[in-house]
Amino acid sequence: MKISVFGLGYVGTVSAGCLASSGHTVWGVDVNADKVASINSGAAPIVEPDISEFIAKAQKQGLLKATVSSAEGIQNTDVSFICVGTPSQANGSLDLTHMKRVCEDIGLALRDKKTPHTVVFRSTTLPGTTEDVAIPILEKHSGKTVGNGLFVCYNPEFLREGTSVKDYYHPPKIVIGERRAGEGDVVEEIYAGITAPTIRTSIRAAEMVKYSDNAFHALKVTFANEIGNICKRLDIDSHAVMDIFCQDTKLNLSKVYLKPGFAFGGSCLPKDLRALSYQAKRTDVEVPVLNAILQSNAVHIKGVIQRIVGLGKKRVGFLGMTFKPDTDDLRESPLVEVIETLLGKGFQVKIYDKNVATSRLIGANKRFIEEHIPHLSSLLVDQAADLVDAAQVV
Repeated sequence: MKISVFGLGYVGTVSAGCLASSGHTVWGVDVNADKVASINSGAAPIVEPDISEFIAKAQKQGLLKATVSSAEGIQNTDVSFICVGTPSQANGSLDLTHMKRVCEDIGLALRDKKTPHTVVFRSTTLPGTTEDVAIPILEKHSGKTVGNGLFVCYNPEFLREGTSVKDYYHPPKIVIGERRAGEGDVVEEIYAGITAPTIRTSIRAAEMVKYSDNAFHALKVTFANEIGNICKRLDIDSHAVMDIFCQDTKLNLSKVYLKPGFAFGGSCLPKDLRALSYQAKRTDVEVPVLNAILQSNAVHIKGVIQRIVGLGKKRVGFLGMTFKPDTDDLRESPLVEVIETLLGKGFQVKIYDKNVATSRLIGANKRFIEEHIPHLSSLLVDQAADLVDAAQVV
């Protein structure tokens, strides 16, 4: 396939070299004449294991060329990968200057092109950037509309500097964001020789996946460091602790707990987080991430309450009130907090939970509910149908 790669930084150079080494005819496009000259002389403009050999071989075989002309890159190819930088500005927002300029240049180059062309964005951009910023610029300057001779996809890269070539050929996944079914077929065809799960999704979801991945990677590093700092202060081998932690692939390193939903609660997680934060404070260890977990959970609960209140319906029903299914444990259940707050605001609440009966509550469980909802028995109904009949919102 004939492919142009716009932006010859780390992602662009590695992408161009690997695409050409896979047999594609590649044109690298960059405004920096030195980078272009480097590619055309068979040398990589970056330092990265193996990429110099890939560039040299591809250039010698005539599979890789570079130019400063966007028009030349577009006219000689059918697919364009956009790999320009999107650096942070002082306020944390993305600087889209390079992307906007590339979209203008590509649009102008496409104006007189008669054959279909697919533009694939690899640059990391916030959800909505491709559809709300890039596509309008492309359409304006090309005179074309997406889906009619012009096709746009989003294909996030998962390359790590230092292992980029290896990561290109052995990615954890291939994600292709498309506006309409079938528009990403050309991208999937390009990666046909690579063994990895291929996921087709919306452009916005594909954009968000990259941020979700990077945020989680950063969170993992910070979590491990905070646990390590606590261990160090307590004279515990932090590597031994985390080695044991990582051996748990049922709960710790798995899909469990990674589905968006309601807040956590129960007799363990809140209590243990408070104890860990207390221990860190007592030993003068700063753990801002660990300290923020309960705060974030509280914000989530507050958001649910606000949504219910915002509906303007005074009769609210709850199908379940424990912190998780198949238990009668009400201790620190986030639903108890929601119910208690709504009652305080004058809402009429009914609850159906097959596992909860005030006559069977004992010990700490009984004391907790007597403190928060002492008249619970008057709120419980015997059948789910009774709840539906009584409530305006369930």
